[in-house]
Amino acid sequence: MEEIVFPNQIRMHRRLRGVQMQQLADYLGVSLSAVSKIEKGYRRLNQEQLIQVAELLDCSLQDLYVNEQNSQEEVVLAWKREQERRSKINLTSGLKTLGAGLRHIRTDLGKTLMEVSEHADMTLSVYHRIEMGQREVSDKEYKNIASALGMSVEQLKAKIQKLDEAGDLSDIIERNDNRPKALNNSRYSNLASISDDHDAVMVPVYGIGNAEGNIIIDKSGSMKEVICPQHLQNKHNIYAVNLCSRRLGSLISSRAVMFIDPYEVVSAGDIALYYISEQEAMFLSIREDEYGQLYGLRWNPDERIVLNNGDLTKIYKVVVINL
Repeated sequence: MEEIVFPNQIRMHRRLRGVQMQQLADYLGVSLSAVSKIEKGYRRLNQEQLIQVAELLDCSLQDLYVNEQNSQEEVVLAWKREQERRSKINLTSGLKTLGAGLRHIRTDLGKTLMEVSEHADMTLSVYHRIEMGQREVSDKEYKNIASALGMSVEQLKAKIQKLDEAGDLSDIIERNDNRPKALNNSRYSNLASISDDHDAVMVPVYGIGNAEGNIIIDKSGSMKEVICPQHLQNKHNIYAVNLCSRRLGSLISSRAVMFIDPYEVVSAGDIALYYISEQEAMFLSIREDEYGQLYGLRWNPDERIVLNNGDLTKIYKVVVINL
């Protein structure tokens, strides 16, 4: 879905109607910091989210846009400063833009890091650094990468330029910039040994939420890839799923990524992925009743899921949660 970047008056209308930032964040299913960035015009909204904001604030879409005729002067000036800031960043972030563009295109094509790096005749760690915007690319390497993505050099450059102009790369660049900070954080100490001298093990991430609060998992193509926690790297069947549902409860963000091990035994107290069909699943908190029978629990609204003995082969344990 197309994403929209615009100077906005969301904060003004939110305050006028007495809506708290947290209420808006919960309504959109995003974090509080994301709402702050949205209100400052630093983060994109898609059309569906824009309509949701207008509905919650009981105003028209046009009321949310800034224009010099009817918007507060400080809002207009803040937006102009942000555009100038972005222009300066673009002048010095060629490598970051290239890396973000490559990752965006590779993900859209459903290709893994390994597939592209092998086709481009380079190591996984080298190509990974290129996508992170941390390494320059020679003409020969650029040609090889373009070929690996099924394009000519000219087509690849034009595609990345188009994505950049549309504002589709900013979030990827921001995540790449923040990743070193995350790796240095004690919460992620198990990843600290991954460096530029070692190939980072990546695992695919699946999952799109549906109207029932369940998750559609299409393993024919991953949405993205994340670094595998070090203690799971010797397990070759690990994959990850976006939570993308509030049905597990509000303690875990709907943006969380759950690492699944299909061969771990599930027991009471675990969080697990329960497959309703081959491509539709739900996350459950596994509990045990007074007779020692396992059952699943979901919230929002509360729902108890009966698990028969045959269902246990459809339940896969969540072994790591990345918030």
